[in-house]
Order: sequence, then structure tokens, then C-alpha cells
Amino acid sequence: MKRILSFIVVVLITTGVMIGTSPGLLNSLKLGLDLKGGFEILYEAQPLEAGQSVTRQSLIQTAQSLERRINALGTTEPEVTTEGSNRIRVRLAGVTNEAEVRSMLKKPAELTFRSATEADAKKPGQFSKIELRGNDFVENGAVVAYDQLNQPEISIKVKDKAKFAEITKRLLNKKLAIFLDDKLLSEPPTVRQELTDGSASITGNYTRDEANKLADTINLGALPLKLTEKYSQSVGATLGQLSLDQTIRAGLIGSIIILVFMIAMFRVPGLVASFCLIVHTWLVLAIFYLGGFVLTLPGIAAFVLGIGMAVDANIITYERIKEEIKTGKTIRSSVIAGSKASFRTVMDANVTTIIAAAVMFGLGTGSVRGFALVLIVDIVTSILTNIFFSRFLLNLLVKADVVKKPKYFGVKESDISAL
Repeated sequence: MKRILSFIVVVLITTGVMIGTSPGLLNSLKLGLDLKGGFEILYEAQPLEAGQSVTRQSLIQTAQSLERRINALGTTEPEVTTEGSNRIRVRLAGVTNEAEVRSMLKKPAELTFRSATEADAKKPGQFSKIELRGNDFVENGAVVAYDQLNQPEISIKVKDKAKFAEITKRLLNKKLAIFLDDKLLSEPPTVRQELTDGSASITGNYTRDEANKLADTINLGALPLKLTEKYSQSVGATLGQLSLDQTIRAGLIGSIIILVFMIAMFRVPGLVASFCLIVHTWLVLAIFYLGGFVLTLPGIAAFVLGIGMAVDANIITYERIKEEIKTGKTIRSSVIAGSKASFRTVMDANVTTIIAAAVMFGLGTGSVRGFALVLIVDIVTSILTNIFFSRFLLNLLVKADVVKKPKYFGVKESDISAL
């Protein structure tokens, strides 16, 4: 009695949680470019000055700069990734003004140190004279250090010591403001002394994160990259919504057919498997929401593939149980033996698929990585729900003596007597 009560409680609580949270999960899922509409651009990065090279760090920093610019435009959930040694891919869902975004992204980040002119003196906070540009700084020369009071400061180095000495001498006790793309980055520091060795420290009331961000920005400005558009693709919102609707419809039809097949073939275990498949689907969606994943068509394809493997795991297990029943064993012994015999086969299939997906994720790019990641999450979730959780529920029913007859497992009496 306790076991059947436990079964009912587990099923009711799980069902209640799924019903209560599913609408919110579905409405909160982030849709990718191919579903929501927008556009995608692939850039090739090149150094602005001859003799410079595109390093891994400069490529990453340029990608980060692009993402900051996109966020400043109000675009939601941009996806900016580096590819290879000199390429950056930008995916923007829900963008309507492509020309504005393209113009903003192609311009290299411009870091400038500016002073106030006599005309600026009449306008507090105005700095119009450019004293230094990003390429005046030594590559990766900006680092975060700490003063005697353990306060963060940014140490910088310039290429032309004489130029820097002249600037600091002329601006002694005056402010030298730091701008990125005409935006003031922080409270303008004051020049305290003439600096002749080409290095200086920028001090202020910075937190550690603020100091690190400012140092990264200066290093980015010292490594300006020119972006050349190599490929672009636009996806209309109508096409994206149509793709999503058709995919969902196909998924629902396929899922219903699978559930009916499972119940017809395996009866009670089929019902348990069907419930666990629904739990599996809900859990994957919850992981998508909690992990901030972006749902794309390749991701949906991986999701459907994972469900297919989950069904396969249940079929292998229940067919093995049916074979045990046909030998004349009791229901309980058959479930134990069948589950044990099928466990390694099912796990081997799932583990090898995870390995293949991990290789795809490690070596692939773009949508291939997204497909692989969703597939890994899907299979791990399937192991939890369609192997361990389904066996837990089935064992509760068997040990409670609710399913005593072979017909509850889709086995005919004549099949047993014939052995």
C-alpha cells in the first residue's frame, strides 16, 4: 500500500510542477535567429596597421567590443562568437534596422585620451582635443596593479616616450579623459607629474572589476582591428515563426504517435515510459531556461533526436523484460533481470553518443556546436528520466503487486506456455 501511495504522490507532484511551470517556460525561452528572425554576419578581422597581427586575445577583445556596441543599440541577446584565427560571427535576433547595425559594427573601436581646450573650459566635462589614440599604446601594456593602500589602479605604457612626456608636461595638474567611441569611460584622471619613461598609472575610485574592464578597453584600443564582411544572411520574422510552428506541430504529432505505440506495445510499462518522456521534455526545457540557452532549429533537431534515443532505451529495456517473462519467471524477477540485462546496452549507446557530440562541440563551430550541446544535455536528461526515473516508478508498481499478470506487459499467456 505504501508503494502504490508513493507512486501516486510522485506522479501527482511531478505532474503539478510541470503543469504549473510549463506556460512560463515556453514563454520565456529565448529564440534564435532562425526562429525569431533577424540577421547574421561573418566578419574577417585584419590589423589596421602594417606589421601588426591578429592575435587570439585581440580577436576575443574585438568580439567583446562588438557585443558592447550591440547592447548599446538595445538589441536583445546578441550572439557574438570567434571562429578560427581571424573571424567573428554575429547573430542578431529580432533586429529590424540592419543598415544601422552594420554601420556601427564595421567601424573599429576608437580609444582616445582627450584634454580640454580653452573653448571647452566654458563647458564643464567637455574634452575635444585628442592627445592619444589606441594605437599609441603598447600592445597588452595596460595591466591592473595595486597602490600602497591596496586600491586598484591601471598601469599603462606608450610607444612614443617623448610624445607622452610632452603631453604630460603640458597638461600638468589638468585632466586627461578616456573615451571609447565618443563615450567617456570613467572619471577623468588628473596628470600629477611629467612622465618621461613612457609609463603611467591611472588612479581613481575604481573597483577591481572596473579597473579590469578599463585595462581591457585600453588594450582593445591598442589593438584595433578592421572588420570585413564576408557573409551575411537575413531571416524574416514571418519565416522564423512559420518554421517554429511547423516544427512544433511535427514534434507534437510524432510524440503522440510514439506514446500510442509505447502504450500499445508494452501496456503498463508503456504508460510509465510515456509519462517519463513527458517529464524528460519538460526537464530539458527547464534546463534551457535556467541555462539561458537560445533555441534554434538545429537545437530542436538535437532535442528530437534525444527523444528518439530515450524511446529506444525504453524499448530495449521493456523488450528484455518481456523476454524474461516468456521464460516463465515471475513479474518481479523478470523486471529485475530485464532491467539489469539491458542497462549496459542502453548506457553504452548513450555514452558513445555523448562522446560523439562532445567531439562535435569541441571541433565544430556555430550551429554545429549548438546542436552538439543540446544533444549532450538531452541525453544526460534522458538517462536520468528514462532509465533511472522510469525504473523507479515501474519497480514501485511491481513491488506493490499492482501489475501481476503478463498481459500488463504486453505478453500473451500462449507465448509463455509455448516455451
